[in-house]
Formats: sequence, C-alpha cells, structure tokens
Amino acid sequence: MTNLVGRFHGSSSRKEEEKLTEALEAERESPRVFQPLPFHYVEISRLLFDHARDDIPDIYMVRSLVEDIRNVRFHKIEINLEEIQGRAHAVKIKNLSAMEVNTVRPFVVRALQAFYKHDSPEMIDQSDTTANRRPQVADHVPRRVVRR
Repeated sequence: MTNLVGRFHGSSSRKEEEKLTEALEAERESPRVFQPLPFHYVEISRLLFDHARDDIPDIYMVRSLVEDIRNVRFHKIEINLEEIQGRAHAVKIKNLSAMEVNTVRPFVVRALQAFYKHDSPEMIDQSDTTANRRPQVADHVPRRVVRR
C-alpha cells in the first residue's frame, strides 16, 4: 500500500494523490479488468486513516479517492458476478483485494452451489442429506445440559 497510500511528507503527498487518481481512472476505464492493487489496500488505508491521520496532509481527498476506488471495484465485481453462467464450476477474477474476496466469497459459494445443484439432480439428494446431518464432534466429551 505504500505505493498508493504511502508516507505523505511534503511534495510526495501530491504524487501519492496523483497515483490514487490514476488508479481510480484506470479502474473506471476498464470495466472488466481489475487494476493490480496491494492485496490489503483496504485494511492498510483504514489503519492509516485511523492512526496516522496527522501524517496525511489532505486526508479527506485521499480517503475520498480510496473510497471511490473501492466503489468502482465493487460495481465491477457485481457486473462480473452477474455474468456467471449456469455451467460455471469456478469463478476467476484477477487482482481482487483480500477484503473484496472476503466480501463476495459467501455469495459466490452459494451461487455456484445453486448452479451445480440445478445442473445435476443427484446433487439435490446429496445436499439435502448433508444439510440435515449434524456436525461430527471430534472429542467424545458428554455435552453439557443447557438450563433455561
């Protein structure tokens, strides 16, 4: 993240803002391709905004640029996910950040399971039995009775 929201001292702050602006423009210009950003850019920027705000001269502009980048990227994720076909067994989207992956993972997993379930009837029986099965407990310690 230091190359996008790195240390802001003196004249380098303008250069860093320009890098963020360029990253935002690049994200907007390519509706299907995600620009390579640091894998943890969301988390790092949040930490910098929370704990190093005095070191960032124009924090409101920088925060706005990072949020705009996030919004554009999430819109692109939505577009990519809308195009998933029923025969998809995997989804490949390059250059997502950790936070973006963790945000869309539950939806993608459920969507792929639904596609797979509707594509193969034998999967319906198998998923119903696994959904009703209780999880196996590794240790054989008797369960404590919950009092109400």
